[in-house]
Amino acid sequence: MADMSAPASRMPRRRLPSLAQLIAGRKFQKWAARFPLTRRLVRREGEALFDLLAGFCHSQVLMALVELDIPTKLLAGPMALRALAAASGVPEPRMVVLMQAAVALGLVKRKRGDRYGLTRRGAALAGVPGLQQMIRHHDVLYRDLADPVAFFRGETTPELAGFWPYVFGGEVEPQVAETYSDLMAQSQLLVADDTLQAVSLKGVKHLMDVGGGTGAFLQEVGAVYPGLDLTLFDLPAVAPHAEARFAQAGMSARTTIRSGSFRSDPLPDGADAISLVRVLYDHADKTVERLLAKCFAALPEGGRLIVSEPMSGGARPDRPGDAYFALYTLAMGTGKARSADEIAQMCKAAGFSKVTMPTARRPFVTRCVVATKGGR
Repeated sequence: MADMSAPASRMPRRRLPSLAQLIAGRKFQKWAARFPLTRRLVRREGEALFDLLAGFCHSQVLMALVELDIPTKLLAGPMALRALAAASGVPEPRMVVLMQAAVALGLVKRKRGDRYGLTRRGAALAGVPGLQQMIRHHDVLYRDLADPVAFFRGETTPELAGFWPYVFGGEVEPQVAETYSDLMAQSQLLVADDTLQAVSLKGVKHLMDVGGGTGAFLQEVGAVYPGLDLTLFDLPAVAPHAEARFAQAGMSARTTIRSGSFRSDPLPDGADAISLVRVLYDHADKTVERLLAKCFAALPEGGRLIVSEPMSGGARPDRPGDAYFALYTLAMGTGKARSADEIAQMCKAAGFSKVTMPTARRPFVTRCVVATKGGR
């Protein structure tokens, strides 16, 4: 027979549900959906969850619009549904579904006479440099993420690594080099705008862009700073393509093109600033550490290193860095999205004494870290 005289402190305590368990309960959900002070929150959270659920369908609508060249067609002016269907080779009933989805996503709007035109967001999709090219190549990433559990367990062989073979070093076929160089050059324009808005090159006499592709970033720099000497350093299959760009921009006299691999070759000296634009996140820590050490060695006292690329939110994860670029670099098979703090610490470990992190105008485009060698 149980001892009913045992003190209450020895009786087993009933554990209360955690807040997460309470919110997940069906009874609570039904009550919260009816209660005036919580029903708006319940609806908002429900809609947010549904957006996550439907995200893949949204991205496929975006892909279809781009592949069918609909934003470019509508850039010239509104078009009737029948004309869009005929021009795109899509049956009218299916075009109705696609355009309804595009309206729901805020990319197009319906007009009188069953016509469709671009919204501001749709116009940006048509006009932002490199955006449509980036969307078109996402079919590779979608296939890599088809089995997300196997992907995160490391049990797949992602295709994306083959799309960007330069990250592994060595020789790159000219045709492959041209493909990725064109994509990088198109999308580099936005990055250049935001980098130059965040980082001043006042006082710099000679900038060397390492891993600069065909010179899109340096061309933008040269337009903003006409007195600056410029050097481009990249792989032999890539760098020579910059000659035509610099010549067309009237910059040949103040630009130097140097071919090599920062993996195996020392960096040229002579520059008092070095830029690494969307370079570090393509590579593993050891490669980045060696590259930063080479940058430090190539710079004079007071020289500056400018890192510009998408970054993780670190202690405060964000969608661009942690729910997109982190997965993208993981699929590439090398590199990762690092936080500004991580990059700053790596710069300090390489010898840089002063590191700043300028405010980013559009973190989903790029963030910046600036490191200085010694003091000036």
